[in-house]
Amino acid sequence: MNKKTIRIIGVPIDLGQNKRGVDMGPSAIRYAGLSSRLKSLGYAIHDAGNLYVPVRDSLPCESCDEFREAIQQVCQAAYDAAAEVVERNEIPLFLGGDHSLAIGTIGGVTHQEPAGVIWIDAHGDANSPDSSPSGNIHGMPVATLLGEGYPELVNIGRPGAKLAGQDIVMIGIRDLDGGERQWLKQSGVKVFTMRDLDEKGMSTVIREALDLLSGHSRLHVSLDMDSLDPEIAPGVGTPSPGGLNYREAQLLMEIIADSGKLTSVDIVELNPILDHENHTGKMAVELVASLFGKSIL
Repeated sequence: MNKKTIRIIGVPIDLGQNKRGVDMGPSAIRYAGLSSRLKSLGYAIHDAGNLYVPVRDSLPCESCDEFREAIQQVCQAAYDAAAEVVERNEIPLFLGGDHSLAIGTIGGVTHQEPAGVIWIDAHGDANSPDSSPSGNIHGMPVATLLGEGYPELVNIGRPGAKLAGQDIVMIGIRDLDGGERQWLKQSGVKVFTMRDLDEKGMSTVIREALDLLSGHSRLHVSLDMDSLDPEIAPGVGTPSPGGLNYREAQLLMEIIADSGKLTSVDIVELNPILDHENHTGKMAVELVASLFGKSIL
């Protein structure tokens, strides 16, 4: 991977779910030393600040379903920002915010040409409005990117699906709703669950994932911090026990970095209100550093 400019873009969106606090995620990651850590690896860093996200309490609605118009506007801005950064041959690094932002970021980074997506998460995020038990849009971005869901979200940036199932590999999955479980089985998305990781080991899983995406010259990593075990990453809104340990997560990042194909990243769902002394924010920075080439030797 050539050392070029990383453009950091905060997307402090908390409209896709019910638990408050993820809007402070970009600040927590910056405060943990993100820019200096990446500069130490030889990258030029440009922090573009945050995209505008309306304050939740300023909107005349109380449910995630009613926040769709605002989510659409934020995701359109993320789409435009992603497409522009890729066009400049820079690497966009998006700091969330809840995972609904990926509807825009992944749409934007695939505006000109496809990319393979490594989706690292405890959850499938593959619900549709009909299958979702909660109606939370942060649980719908994968289905939306594959063309299913609210039309105003599916059609952000350009009409229709932004990805095919074969463009996505999921890693770390351990908490699925019934409807999304069935949908994922027929979607073409490859899902590596925590059982797969337990049986095969991380090295085998990520190498299989990269092989499945070998037809892509570009990779986007969408890292939900709840993919990690809550004992080591407590600052997330929807914790799920039995997640990745620290070395598994680091190895995952290191092997992706070795591929030389990383071109864009999301870091999402960090909730500093639920964290302990920004421990999860610091861990996010260390994982990003490994993703961008930090090595032990």
